Amino acid sequence: MALTLLIFLLVYVAMGFGKLPGFKVDRTGAAIVGALAVMVAGGISPKAAWESIDYASVGMLFGLMVVSSAFVVSGFYAWTAERVALLPVSAPVLLAVLVGVGGGLSALLTNDVVVVAMTPLLVSLTLARGLNPVPFLLAFCFAANTGSAGTLIGSPQNMIAAQQLGLSFNGFLAIAGLPALASLPLVWGIVALIYRGRWTLPQGAGAPGPDSAPAAPAVPLNRVETAKAGLVTLLVVAAFIFSDWPRELIALGAAGVLLINRQIASRDLLAHVDGDLLLLIMGLFVVNAAMAATGLPQELLGGLRATGLNLDDPLALYLVGGALSNIVGNNPAVMLLIPFLTPGQDAEALGAALALGTGFSSNLIVFGSLAGIIVVEQAAACGVKISFGEFARAGVPVTLACMAMAAGWIVLIAP
Repeated sequence: MALTLLIFLLVYVAMGFGKLPGFKVDRTGAAIVGALAVMVAGGISPKAAWESIDYASVGMLFGLMVVSSAFVVSGFYAWTAERVALLPVSAPVLLAVLVGVGGGLSALLTNDVVVVAMTPLLVSLTLARGLNPVPFLLAFCFAANTGSAGTLIGSPQNMIAAQQLGLSFNGFLAIAGLPALASLPLVWGIVALIYRGRWTLPQGAGAPGPDSAPAAPAVPLNRVETAKAGLVTLLVVAAFIFSDWPRELIALGAAGVLLINRQIASRDLLAHVDGDLLLLIMGLFVVNAAMAATGLPQELLGGLRATGLNLDDPLALYLVGGALSNIVGNNPAVMLLIPFLTPGQDAEALGAALALGTGFSSNLIVFGSLAGIIVVEQAAACGVKISFGEFARAGVPVTLACMAMAAGWIVLIAP
């Protein structure tokens, strides 16, 4: 038991710091090494470890990543970024459009893929207009995180929560969609207020440095492939809404359709699938199962209930999930909490609490979400620096406003 606990703690230290201190082992490496270690240490048998991996969650996430990748290779994201950035509108209006686009795309497609595809393009296009890229990148990132909280397919943590709690697409949307939509004006208003009068760069500031990587050339729009990806996406959403087919089979079937292609190589589609994230999730399933087998988490939760903190209360879960996601990351936070919930008639409220708590709180600091890390790192590669303080200066008020709004909503809908 002691060895399993030590391995568990080391894995989640790596989740919090982004790597295992003193080693070149990132989050994914820590999850995989941790899974192997608990098996070798006897904390869980290989058979039990394999069975602990929720293939339905992993399968649905993989399938939807392939669907989102189809929009990357067809040039849709590049086309969208260019059309939006070149609109003949003022900077505040352009910011509003980007917030709407970021939130909308992330609600229907995996938010991390959307951010990966569009960040370098937004940097180059805003610089070409003489604009300061920072407020536009931050608002796009914040909107991608909050907008994605509104649907079951908006983010990996939503998919995991929905699969584990048995939530329907319609039920999830009905209870999480409105606060996710309401978050977008808050994102726009706060970022616009903070950056008022600073829409353009000072002379020489923000220009790509000599060591910065040039932005990759935009993929030209393939209208046929974009239309195909769009049709498949609509069919996936329709199947989620109107059928009772297993969601993982719907997503995997859609991925199979898109991978069979005469114009685009399957390896090009699969290159945009976040394999590291899939491995991280699989490793954490094993590590968490080994920890649960010790009985320690159950004892801890029993003690917390005795003090009045009940994770089956949506508001308590919302606050704990939000705090935990800024310590270990939103996906690990959901995976830590889900096994210890006992949802009944309030399953949809608990799912919304997890999605909104982990989605809205992830804008607090750079490392609160994968989207935030992607934006900062890709912007730096293009020569635009977004410091920890710069991110937090906008992220803290955005997070506090969105969290307060969603807390009121959860109190209103909680049974």
